[in-house]
Amino acid sequence: MKGIIFDLDGVIIHTDHYHYLAWEKMASQFHLSFDEMLNHKLRGISRMESLNTILEYNKASYPYEQKEMMADIKNTYYQSFLDDLTEDDLDQEIKDTLDKLKALGFKLAIGSSSRNAKLILKNIGLINFFDAISDGTNIEKSKPDPEVFLKAADMLDLNPKDCYVIEDAEAGIEAAKNADMIAIGFGNAKESELTDIKLETFSDLLDIVKKED
Repeated sequence: MKGIIFDLDGVIIHTDHYHYLAWEKMASQFHLSFDEMLNHKLRGISRMESLNTILEYNKASYPYEQKEMMADIKNTYYQSFLDDLTEDDLDQEIKDTLDKLKALGFKLAIGSSSRNAKLILKNIGLINFFDAISDGTNIEKSKPDPEVFLKAADMLDLNPKDCYVIEDAEAGIEAAKNADMIAIGFGNAKESELTDIKLETFSDLLDIVKKED
């Protein structure tokens, strides 16, 4: 194995609560119901798919142009919360592990459906750390479609079969398997039936890659 592709939200940094606050604020503006349980269903899918899930839950329907506006409003709220992110929000265990993986010679990439991935990485001091960043700005299909991971492998100039994927969402694990990569489940994704390897703590990744190699 030569490459490791990381999901961003929930793996490298936790911004779930910011997503929740932004969706909640947008939903309130349009008199839509929204709660933590519904928010959980949005993990790993695109902004527009998330909005469609919220509208379906509320049995609400809007023209596409208005849905685009609603998604943009949510993103504006989300970006305002992201402004509070700093390098201090990056867990030291994660930074140390990433440094050691790079020292071992692995090519490292981000594979995220988020269009805000680069902003997040910039705020936490990792914008220039990864060898490639594949995100919502360069894909047409979101997870579980494998596009984001396949593009990351292409950016790394690696065969997909030579890549691990670290994911915390079911949709991401499915995308990794669809890309013919080894899916390592972290957080909630550990329980996915499609997960190849369960990651208990981020630093355990060092033992996993050494063992697999």
